[in-house]
Amino acid sequence: MHRIATFEKVSFTQFKLGAELCNVPLYGDKLLAAYERIAHPARATAGSAGYDFFTPFFFSLSTRETITIPTGIRAKIEPGWWLGILPRSGHGFKYRIQLDNTMGVIDSDYYNADNEGHIMIKISNDSMTGKHLRLSEGDSFAQGIFLPYGITHDDKADGERTGGFGSTDS
Repeated sequence: MHRIATFEKVSFTQFKLGAELCNVPLYGDKLLAAYERIAHPARATAGSAGYDFFTPFFFSLSTRETITIPTGIRAKIEPGWWLGILPRSGHGFKYRIQLDNTMGVIDSDYYNADNEGHIMIKISNDSMTGKHLRLSEGDSFAQGIFLPYGITHDDKADGERTGGFGSTDS
């Protein structure tokens, strides 16, 4: 096994900004309490490839609904690796829960972004059978898997990241 990353919490200020952006219905002391209880992603078993991400608050998702979840987490990843974010397997199978961008890509330099590398995960309930998903604070809802990557021999990338979604578009 390669030990190539560390999960950390973002600052409360950044979590609050993420919660406001995502219209999380928690304010003041309740938001601070949710922040203080955020658990770092963790593997369930020694053989698990994925690190479970946990909800920082209760939410429910009816068929055809979408929610963006500010996880309060960032990942410090060594160069040459990236973190793929996927729906939790059971939720995809039972409820057809999907990530809106199919698979999240967390680059190693995202850690230094203006938003502290805050990982926000947008999921949708695409159930064709009318199933309703309810998750309590602390339930796992997504998973992250660290993967290596390569670059071409003639690669000349020298840009620096400042933001998140779409920040490297030309």
